[in-house]
Amino acid sequence: MATEEITLRVSPAAAEIYRKATPQERLKLEAIVSLQLLNQLQPKRSLDEVIADMSQQAQQRGLTPELLEELLRDDC
Repeated sequence: MATEEITLRVSPAAAEIYRKATPQERLKLEAIVSLQLLNQLQPKRSLDEVIADMSQQAQQRGLTPELLEELLRDDC
């Protein structure tokens, strides 16, 4: 994953924790911050919208109501 350096202002306690972290811990912290930023900026979708999108994608990939019923009936 490509990364880009930015500057964030955090509390002194958070800065101290980051400074004391090992390189591996820092990578984990950076990943968490990155995911949080992405999550906050993406528009929220309702469950109905997510289900509708999934249904449309399944149909585009050839899933029919009959095939779905057959798949659900099969013993795994």
